[in-house]
Amino acid sequence: MTTTPAPDTTLPTTATTTGTAPAAAPPAGAARRPGPPPRPRPRVLLLSTAGSVAALLILVAVGTVLHQPLLIPPLAASMALVAGAPDLPLSQPRSVVGGQLLSALTGFAVLAAAGPGLWSAAVAGGLALGVMMLARTPHSPAAATAVIVALQSPPFWLFLGLLALACAVLVGVGLGAARATGRTYPTYWF
Repeated sequence: MTTTPAPDTTLPTTATTTGTAPAAAPPAGAARRPGPPPRPRPRVLLLSTAGSVAALLILVAVGTVLHQPLLIPPLAASMALVAGAPDLPLSQPRSVVGGQLLSALTGFAVLAAAGPGLWSAAVAGGLALGVMMLARTPHSPAAATAVIVALQSPPFWLFLGLLALACAVLVGVGLGAARATGRTYPTYWF
């Protein structure tokens, strides 16, 4: 019985002028590595940026009127997600509001159990991830909210009320920015 050699399955390579080894093309059907996102249209870039700035300035203004800091770093990160990547699950109202509030509650629970401090903050930030995953409200900036609660021990009801108000402002501005840019936000509410 004679066997015929298998057909040559090697892919053609292209020679480079840089003196490096030739690069092989990816095998057919292989997943392509994603590249960076496309550049946004100028209108989307400008309106999304303006919406983000407006939302954060609204938080500062409301916080000034109430004599309470309403703009905390995690909310700036939340607004960046809402304005810059409105299609992501992390950006949806369920995740922004639910993730922030659940993380704050996680921070308060750790605070009640262990008191304020760096160790408590580290535990609160890590546990917040698990709580958000369990509730299906993934929102990475919210883990920092749990850290802030465990470090600073803010008044419970005041902090939760202001956080809920701030989240509502972010989602509201996100809705307006989406309409102005022609983007879809939210892709789902609950």
